[in-house]
Amino acid sequence: MNAAATLATPFHATTSAADAAPPAPWDATGPRPERLARWLEHRLRHYPRSAEALVVELRDPHQPTAAEQGALTDRLRRSGMAIYASTRLDADPTLPRQLARHLGLQRLDSNWLADDEGISHLQVQPGIAAGMDYIPYTNRALGWHTDGYYNPGDRQVHALLLHCVRPAASGGANRLLDHALAAALLMQREAALAAALFHPEAMSIPPRVEADGSERPRQTGPVLSVRADGALHMRYTARSVSIDWRDDDSTRAAAQALREILADSATPVLQARLQPGWGLVAANVLHDRSAFIDDPAAPRLIYRARFLDALPGMA
Repeated sequence: MNAAATLATPFHATTSAADAAPPAPWDATGPRPERLARWLEHRLRHYPRSAEALVVELRDPHQPTAAEQGALTDRLRRSGMAIYASTRLDADPTLPRQLARHLGLQRLDSNWLADDEGISHLQVQPGIAAGMDYIPYTNRALGWHTDGYYNPGDRQVHALLLHCVRPAASGGANRLLDHALAAALLMQREAALAAALFHPEAMSIPPRVEADGSERPRQTGPVLSVRADGALHMRYTARSVSIDWRDDDSTRAAAQALREILADSATPVLQARLQPGWGLVAANVLHDRSAFIDDPAAPRLIYRARFLDALPGMA
């Protein structure tokens, strides 16, 4: 993604046609296939064709203007994600939390690797957990996932903010896909596939002892669920280890179909490589990260904030 070209992309703070979206093809009981065709046609018609279309320029991400917030909300309603671009290059770890408050996000999902503000500093740290598999703190590729898929049901991550202080010398790009669109494409194949991922025991994460000595019990729950506000939530990882899928044919078929959708060149996956001062705000959409090579004098640094709150107005 070319920085100069992207910053020149205009944003529209007017009310989006996405506000008039038809009823979603799911509810608390599971898929509603009779709603799918209309919803999917509307979503694809308003969905961004490139990551450039997600970008909103912020004069000061600590204090976005009403017009800037409106532009971010417009993109979030169309695709569950937005990218902000700023020329402010200070390495302020409080920025993600300050910007998030303007978007209605307050409750951070902290972890033992986060700082006192609850912000994780994602950078290569070889000694952070010897013998443990903390891939975000390496330069290795991260497969498709939603954040916090291993969290208990009462502490699900519903929103995510990544702020780039320094990109890698090469690599470190993210692929992005609206999880609601992925679920709809799965339903388009066969409604029963999506129904299998709504099962309360669809996916389990085995127990483990963390590097800080804390114990994480087994976490079992659905892959797809509907929040009280009607928005779809997904917990997913493409990992083939440290994950147990429900042992039945429909769940195995659904997991395989989802992998195929994510690998299909026809799926409208977006790709972005954040520049200094840029960030991603998202409704915890599906995302991955390519492997990267650091400049030893200026290694990659991303601030990550994960929230238990949901972004308002998501479908």
